[in-house]
Amino acid sequence: MEIINARLRHSSDLHTLTITNGVFSAIRVQGSRLSADGGQVDAGGKLLCAPFVEPHIHLDAAMTAGEPNWNQTGTLFEGIERWSERKPMLTEADIRRRVQQTVTLLIENGVQHIRTHADITDPSLIGLRTLCAMRDELKDRVEIQVVAFPQEGLLSFAGGLALMEEALEIGADVIGGIPHFEYTRELGEASMKKVIELAIKYDRLVDVHCDEIDDPNSRFLEVLAAEALFNDLGPRVTASHTTAMGSYDNAYCSRLFRLLKRSGINFISCPTESIHLQGRFDSYPKRRGLTRVKELDEAGINVCFAEDSICDPWYSLGNGKLLRTLDFGLHICHMMGYQDFSRSLDLITDNGARTLNISARYGIEVGRPGNFILLDGEDDYSVVRKQGEVLMSVRQGRILMQRVPAQVVPTGEPRDTRRAVAELA
Repeated sequence: MEIINARLRHSSDLHTLTITNGVFSAIRVQGSRLSADGGQVDAGGKLLCAPFVEPHIHLDAAMTAGEPNWNQTGTLFEGIERWSERKPMLTEADIRRRVQQTVTLLIENGVQHIRTHADITDPSLIGLRTLCAMRDELKDRVEIQVVAFPQEGLLSFAGGLALMEEALEIGADVIGGIPHFEYTRELGEASMKKVIELAIKYDRLVDVHCDEIDDPNSRFLEVLAAEALFNDLGPRVTASHTTAMGSYDNAYCSRLFRLLKRSGINFISCPTESIHLQGRFDSYPKRRGLTRVKELDEAGINVCFAEDSICDPWYSLGNGKLLRTLDFGLHICHMMGYQDFSRSLDLITDNGARTLNISARYGIEVGRPGNFILLDGEDDYSVVRKQGEVLMSVRQGRILMQRVPAQVVPTGEPRDTRRAVAELA
């Protein structure tokens, strides 16, 4: 495959890229715009970049909002209650249907890398078993990491620790946790130490739902970061949400950031979900309920954005469009300067790849897998401003999907010329 007239991030030049045997074999600057022959893909001056990364989503719960009941308060804890009502209804066929629907939606919107959490506080482990099987079945279309996530507590849920080890034996890629949902502070701290212990024992990555609460006294992040530092695991450890950081005072945060930088751990923020779930107990002023994304980024700490939910008990909207999540996140986090815009796609591409620990095989470079997306824009700023469509997604030189932007025909009626050229089996 040869792609001509493509713009790359942070460059005003047009480029020609060649993919041979599924790998980028050549990337060169063009002197001027070229005319395509029958065997070339003409990017038309649009932005070609690495595929989007969805680093935090719950595929096992996707498309279940209102089943059997809606989350009326909009709180995290009622969401967990509603999900507990849905869990007994899970079957392999049910999960497969919803996961296929959701993954297809993500692929259509430029995602090729997904980290999904699977609730293991279910003795059947049906969600985790099904997601591990689908991870292997769908690997030619999308790369999936499965997190063994103890939704109702690793140490507080009866048999939770045994279920975690069983999940890791089955083949979970990542170890999860939820310390702020454990019954006591002591159990929360112990769960973080146990997660790191298991990561060493099983050689797995770590991704913890950490301090996803408005309580400024929820400070399990410091325990997770310290354990990662002491065991030299930082780049393999991720703290998701950390919304309590939005309620920490600056004096405490100044000390905390010293540890966070030394530890080297990653952060994931879910802007649309967090601003919806958090601040529910406030009158006014209401907190934004997000972690300190801007401050983490400025400190050189890796942070990325995720959608978290698509139509589930915690968030009843969601459409698979990470550009929407990025748009919300930039607004909510006060990252609206041109310097922020000019590298904003990092938050849903490179930073996410670093979080998933796949940077060595990710990106637009010779010798790396021939994976890319083509965006309706010329640079990060224009893509975010226009909320440009994903025009094409290519994986190892094979087109997963392709669409042409909607056009206006002479009658004035919009014409949708979108076409998807690959479907999930």
